[in-house]
Amino acid sequence: MIFVKIYMLILAIETSCDDTCAAVIKIKKNRKFEILSNVISSQVKLHSKYGGVFPSLAKREHQKNLPIVVRKALKEAKNPKINLIAVTSGPGLEPCLWTGINFSKELARKMKLPIVPVNHIEAHILANVIDKKPVFPAVCLIVSGGHTQIILMEKIGEYKILGETRDDAAGECFDKTARILGLGYPGGPIVAKKAAELKSKKLKINLPRPMIHQKNYDFSFSGLKTAVLYEFKKRPLKIRKSKQYVQEMCAEIQQAIIDVLIRKTIIAARDYRVKSIILSGGVAANEELRKQFQSATSNQCSKITLSLPPKNLCTDNAAMVAVAGYLNTELPKEAKVRKKMKFSFDWQKGRRGLRPLLPPRFHKWKLGKKHWKEIKANANLKIGEKL
Repeated sequence: MIFVKIYMLILAIETSCDDTCAAVIKIKKNRKFEILSNVISSQVKLHSKYGGVFPSLAKREHQKNLPIVVRKALKEAKNPKINLIAVTSGPGLEPCLWTGINFSKELARKMKLPIVPVNHIEAHILANVIDKKPVFPAVCLIVSGGHTQIILMEKIGEYKILGETRDDAAGECFDKTARILGLGYPGGPIVAKKAAELKSKKLKINLPRPMIHQKNYDFSFSGLKTAVLYEFKKRPLKIRKSKQYVQEMCAEIQQAIIDVLIRKTIIAARDYRVKSIILSGGVAANEELRKQFQSATSNQCSKITLSLPPKNLCTDNAAMVAVAGYLNTELPKEAKVRKKMKFSFDWQKGRRGLRPLLPPRFHKWKLGKKHWKEIKANANLKIGEKL
């Protein structure tokens, strides 16, 4: 007896900031995702001396690393026959976005494959559907180095921004306060590590929780950064350099950010009577944030489920881009065989047994509402905007 498996293979490319990423994802029946490869080339060491990402340097590194990363991703996936290319088109750093888009276009042209643009924020949210199915409607908290937003998600593809930061993002606040303390870049992981080392509090350090009691879903973290600077400057040099002071400051910075994020998100979830809370973005990898979110949801809104992505899928990666690309793919009517399946293949017997053959017009499909030649970078792309 021959068992025939119907599947789709997507190559995804992500270059929105300083990580060069490529992944190959297999989509099986009933939207079951299997990550065949997920390669990330980090530029942290290159940008650390600038205290942040230097766009022109990041672009140059993407140009150098993209062929290597894509080749490695394909090799780890055992060089499968790709059916679709997904690429991040925004938001992000425009020079970096264009590098990934131009590379993907050329690859799609040579391989005669369709290509779909992906919203980077939506990709972060959809990292949660890779190994589980969130219940909708949901409130999504996107928290990263460039974004801090609360989004109402009615279902996949339907989003409404409820609130966002008015100045610095939470991840940016981590980076800037870490620089004040002389801890280096990126700040988030370093601050979390120092905070975890704290055994007891001996100094009286109290930082503000900006906008925590305001009746809206917006954030502001620039005031917290300023408060850290004033607190740091008023201390004698000997105390500033002590391990105790650094550890207490890091613990207070982290807790101030966590308190605001949790309170605003839970209020939004209650107000809109959602069934689940979805946490995503690079800062979602913070262990203390995850632990306190789980505790807060179970104590304050036990009927609402909390969805946390795997830590390796919180930061920028191409696996989430592949999933978002698949879920945003517009297939022609003849490909929609059943409601639960978005693709169909004919089969041909060859030397290696049964292999999928693409429909003759597959390479001409218009995906993401635009032809691949029209795909452009949009550094300020908002969630829900047309690509």
